[in-house]
Order: sequence, then structure tokens, then C-alpha cells
Amino acid sequence: MVDKEKILETLKEVYDPEIPVLNIVEMGIVRDVLFEGKKLVVKITPTYSGCPAMKTIEEEILNILHDDDFDEVAVEKIYAPPWTSDWLTGEAKHKLKQHGIAPPEKNSGIDSSRDYAVKPVLCPFCNSRNTSITSFFGSTACKSLHYCFDCTQPFEHFKCI
Repeated sequence: MVDKEKILETLKEVYDPEIPVLNIVEMGIVRDVLFEGKKLVVKITPTYSGCPAMKTIEEEILNILHDDDFDEVAVEKIYAPPWTSDWLTGEAKHKLKQHGIAPPEKNSGIDSSRDYAVKPVLCPFCNSRNTSITSFFGSTACKSLHYCFDCTQPFEHFKCI
């Protein structure tokens, strides 16, 4: 018998193709797993409306969960409440920093999403705040580009969304 915890462990093998160091469980994309008889339903929330990675993530979920225990596996997208960077686990934030991406530092509901441009972002390499933003957009819409004056490293910052 397969239980919810086993499904969630399996889903930890599905990584976000835009941020491949993070899996979809630690990102908070997986919202629920339901069993409806011999049907398995995985509920996910896109990180933002129109996220191009969602189709790939959905296909990977279906591929990894294809099992004889279920007659059908379905992925359901839910948009309310919208995804927030608050749903990133502590482990996800640690992994971002280990890979040179400054994680979001504060609760997304406290300040506007552009506040990070006013307060210097903590450098993931040397922990300095002697940094500046070089572009509001990085390699993905959820990241911005920054530069550290102390260690002279460019880096991305995962925005508070």
C-alpha cells in the first residue's frame, strides 16, 4: 500500500528545471496528494502564472508516479492561494545559498516585492551586505542580478514573491 508520505518522498526526485537544485516539494509547489480509489491526484501551485516550467514539472510528476498501484495519476493545478516564496523550506533556502543564489530573507507579505532593491541583499558567497542590484531580472523572472563589492562576485537573488 502506498501512502501520502511515500508519494511525497518520490516527488522529491522531481526538480524545477529553472532552478535545478530545488525539488518541487521543498519549493512548496506540491500542495496536496489525494487518493480517490485507484486514482492518485497531485495538486500543485505554479510559482507564477504562466511559468514555463510547469508543463515539464507536470510531465515529470506523471512519469515518476506511473505505477501499477494506480489506474490513473492526475496533476491538478491550483492557483489560490498563489504561490509565495514563504513556501520555500529552510532546506531549499540553504541549497540556494550553497549554489550562489541569495535566498529570500523576509516574509513576502510584509513589504512590497521591490523593497529588496532598497535594502542590500546578503551575498551568498561572503555574507556581506555591501551589494547592489544590477538588474531586476535574472535568468528567470523570480530572480534578480546583484554584485558584491567585498568579494567581487556577481550573484542572483531569489525574490520575495
